[in-house]
Amino acid sequence: MLKKYAVESHPYIGVFSAGSEELVVIPPIDGEVFEEALDCTAVKTTIGGTRVVGSLMGLNSKGAVVSDIIEEREIEKLVDHVNVTVIPDPQNALGNNILLNDNGAMLHPDIGEDAKEAIAEELEVEVKSGTIAGVKMVGSVAVATNKGLLCHPHVDDDEIEILEELFQVPVSKGTANHGSGWIGTCLVANTVGAVIGNTTTPIEMGRIEEGLRYLE
Repeated sequence: MLKKYAVESHPYIGVFSAGSEELVVIPPIDGEVFEEALDCTAVKTTIGGTRVVGSLMGLNSKGAVVSDIIEEREIEKLVDHVNVTVIPDPQNALGNNILLNDNGAMLHPDIGEDAKEAIAEELEVEVKSGTIAGVKMVGSVAVATNKGLLCHPHVDDDEIEILEELFQVPVSKGTANHGSGWIGTCLVANTVGAVIGNTTTPIEMGRIEEGLRYLE
């Protein structure tokens, strides 16, 4: 199920939310649209006192990796639902800098080796550093589920080959929010559905639906 939405008039849904097959993490807002579209539980929290939880955490079915600005009270809200690992690294906007599904994780090339090893171990995925469309903030320019991966239209063939091998899903190109290639900032998705920024056009909706394999 695809649903268009805005978080307090902001169409960049992926900045405010992170999703997996079982869980979607959102700030303290109405979670009904997220639960309906993704068919999973919505957990409401901030990270480091901010509402941009999607920019500050990576999430798959095995666990969550979060920025070290997270506070203890915020961890307590998450641990009842998911294993939480705090990752101390200068590239601490982990949602922007990590692309994840249950098979693999692509990381911003400047994320350190200790963080890289922790992410691989805690999320039980193969990990590689890389770029998408030449952009290091790989979580901002793509969304990966266990069925498909949708990314910035300027991704090149070499990057696509790496992505398909790592994530074990087909890779498609697309935009959202009326022409933005920063797909990861525009939506949150799992294999059931997605919540997408409300400025996304019908043509873009169709490409998202195809790219994330909701028609299969």
